[in-house]
Amino acid sequence: MRPGPGLAAALRCGRRRLLYYTARMSKPATTPIDPPEAAAHFDIGSTDDSLERMSELFALHGDLYRVYAPARKSYTYVIHHPDDVKRVLVSNHRNYTKGIGLDRVKILLGNGIMTSEGEFWRRQRMMLQPLFHRRILTEFARVIGEANSRLLARWEELARREQPVNLTDEMSELTLDVILRAVFGRDLARMSAELGGNPFEVLTKDQGRNLSFAYKFRSLTRLVAGLIARRRAGGEEHFDYVSMLMGARDKETGEAMGERQLIDEIMTLVVAGHETTASALNWTWYLLSRHPEVESKLHEEIDRAAADDAPSLAHMEQLTYTRQVIDEALRLYPPGWLLSRRTVAPDVLSGCRIPAGADVLLPLYLLHRHPRYWRDPAAFMPERFAPEHEAERPRFAYMPFAAGPRHCIGETFALYEMLVHLHRVGRRLRLVCLPDKPIELEAQINLRTRYPVFMKLEPR
Repeated sequence: MRPGPGLAAALRCGRRRLLYYTARMSKPATTPIDPPEAAAHFDIGSTDDSLERMSELFALHGDLYRVYAPARKSYTYVIHHPDDVKRVLVSNHRNYTKGIGLDRVKILLGNGIMTSEGEFWRRQRMMLQPLFHRRILTEFARVIGEANSRLLARWEELARREQPVNLTDEMSELTLDVILRAVFGRDLARMSAELGGNPFEVLTKDQGRNLSFAYKFRSLTRLVAGLIARRRAGGEEHFDYVSMLMGARDKETGEAMGERQLIDEIMTLVVAGHETTASALNWTWYLLSRHPEVESKLHEEIDRAAADDAPSLAHMEQLTYTRQVIDEALRLYPPGWLLSRRTVAPDVLSGCRIPAGADVLLPLYLLHRHPRYWRDPAAFMPERFAPEHEAERPRFAYMPFAAGPRHCIGETFALYEMLVHLHRVGRRLRLVCLPDKPIELEAQINLRTRYPVFMKLEPR
């Protein structure tokens, strides 16, 4: 896939401006200055062409610029330099809270770990962190393996019939199946039987991410509350995230989560564990279908590995090239393409003053394609993630799961799930892209393909 026109402009004509801007900003400055201002005013993230316009502004202004947002009557500051990213997310993270878009996400997820702030967030994070330990994740090998076995049985039958699949929908359904069984365990089947279908299918059937969708999704909290009540009354043992969340205790006080906290964390796990992984797999298969030499190397590696329907996390981590393929897909198309923060007190980034209460955006899509840190940045080259190339770029030039204290708590689970899927499917099938419409980006909450990707399935 070719880069969009804005990014192409950055790669063609932006290098001199970027170098000039870097040289200017690297000079010692006694007094911080205001960053360059975009001529056009618009609310970044609220327009369908936000990513394209940000690509053009990056080419024009370099690593830091500001845009006046008419709706908020304030400036939005956009940063691309790894040192500034590190300061915002790590070294000075206490000066930054969540920023633009938080209200919309709170309507969907309540006050879960993805949206909460301050001491409440730190308490919740400490309670959830042990639930994603490697030992716990490997216990979900059967859940992940069985979901892929069901998908493979269906796909191999479709391959025999020479029927294509809607890969985008299939990846959405697969990852939803995995996360729901990890969260609800055997109660998922019980809920589905009682309601005559999967109550969470709204996540795959309703593609809009608007207030109507948020209302439908939040209505499921009553179902979750009923499940929690039944478990408390029944005393039956379960191994799933609902059970682990119910048993989690604050280390300092020994207190459990309140019901509202519990429900919000459950709903957050369902959403966070579904859409980003689905989008990442959708892009990974698309890129593999477009690069047969990469696909061939991936097949060689997984064919050498021992066949296992439910491989362990340690087993999957031995697939080093497969992991590089995933890393490169996440570099080019990070599902969470834009991070948002807001300053508490004034700060200085790249010698520029950032006022208190300012919205600061970190466009990972552009950071991951920064021509100063990535050779041939638009190319799909998994080898760039081989250990011998790690020193070629700054640590904070690549972070598809964010970084710092608020990095994605489910990173290892997501990578494990993707590795198992590629390992299981890649041993049996080749996926050949059937272009219906040109691949276009849809950069909203997540970075998705605007139209579904269809694949022909070929037995290997």
